[in-house]
Amino acid sequence: MCPSGRYPRSAPSASTARILRPAFDVLDADRDGKISHDDLKAFFSSGFAAPLSDEDIGSMIYTADADRNGLVEFEEFERVLSGRGGGRSGGDVMAEAFRVMDRDGDGKVGFGDLKTYLEMAGLPAGDADVRGMIRMGGGGDAVSFDALLRILAVDFANGP
Repeated sequence: MCPSGRYPRSAPSASTARILRPAFDVLDADRDGKISHDDLKAFFSSGFAAPLSDEDIGSMIYTADADRNGLVEFEEFERVLSGRGGGRSGGDVMAEAFRVMDRDGDGKVGFGDLKTYLEMAGLPAGDADVRGMIRMGGGGDAVSFDALLRILAVDFANGP
């Protein structure tokens, strides 16, 4: 168990860590290896995502912060997003990530949304790659939340 007793200890899979690290790095604005309140405030004030209140940001930190040090380390981030602990399920977190990617709020992630998100996450992809991801999700010009989950499920199944 971790010191707080909230999460059982288990090693994250290499595949999951490889997939989630770029998202963690986007949120870790000061690159200190931990996501702080200030890091999330900077991200949600950047214009890329809808601004959140300090209270909402505090709730996000509290949800993931197993050791109660006020920061989210990568292991805590990985546990919450993979659904292996915390108050929110992995699906809830993925729904929030989808809302961040869906910049125009139309319920679909289109070419521009996905390309911008991938670049911001440090995963630049060519136009053909982005179009291929959208096709993999079964979308014509864009993918729904369920289709995005199908794309990610293929990535998780393929491993490192």
